[in-house]
Amino acid sequence: MKSVNKVILLGNLGKDPELKYTPSGTAVAKFSVATSYRYKDKNEQWQDQTEWHNVVAWARLAEIAGEYLKKGSKVYIEGRLQSRSWDDKNTNQKRYITEVIANDLVLLGGRGEGAGDDGGRARGASASGFDQRVPESEPVNASVGPITDDDIPF
Repeated sequence: MKSVNKVILLGNLGKDPELKYTPSGTAVAKFSVATSYRYKDKNEQWQDQTEWHNVVAWARLAEIAGEYLKKGSKVYIEGRLQSRSWDDKNTNQKRYITEVIANDLVLLGGRGEGAGDDGGRARGASASGFDQRVPESEPVNASVGPITDDDIPF
């Protein structure tokens, strides 16, 4: 039986992407995307609930994210979930994170809000020819750690 691991997000960036390069020169960008859910509480009052998602982009998609995405930008992301763990150097505890590994993104909004000449669409492996999987010989630098509530600007 086939399995599916697909994530679609439509939200706003919490801060500018953090763009770094692996020792072999592969670009990797990390950023957070906020999505909102609206519901009525028991008193029939509308409530908004915000979820924060940690997103990682690789290779050319990471460079595009670093160049065009800015805090507050509206973005459409397609990708897959990936979980990883590392040992926290400060507490010696095992830490876990689940991230969205982006393979497609669309910059939404006008030119002043980050949309490029191509209408704002940047694809990962399918259109650009770049494989967005994490290279097995180059693990993500886990010492950077996850995006936390302290990183959220509001």
